[in-house]
Amino acid sequence: MKKATAKKVQRKEKDMRREYDFSGGVRGKHHKALQAGFTATVHQSDGSTVVKEIAPRQGTVVLEPEVRAYFPDSESVNKALRCLIPLMPKKRLSKTKKAAING
Repeated sequence: MKKATAKKVQRKEKDMRREYDFSGGVRGKHHKALQAGFTATVHQSDGSTVVKEIAPRQGTVVLEPEVRAYFPDSESVNKALRCLIPLMPKKRLSKTKKAAING
């Protein structure tokens, strides 16, 4: 097994050109910015332009920079929110929701 893995690594190095240098690269550098959503402008060959709004996935919550300073990751945000849940007033369930829970 180890020999097959070594061959794959050598093959990739062989295919990569010498002038490509990723030593200063940072993995996931733009990941957080893309999660907030962005606008993509596509210039068609016929001269027209298409603008696409790319929204974050459903359930994505975007924190303001001053709040983000206190919550470096999703785990810390979830922990803080779980502490606040017991302090929130109880919501009244509608009849359909009660039926779904009980039935």
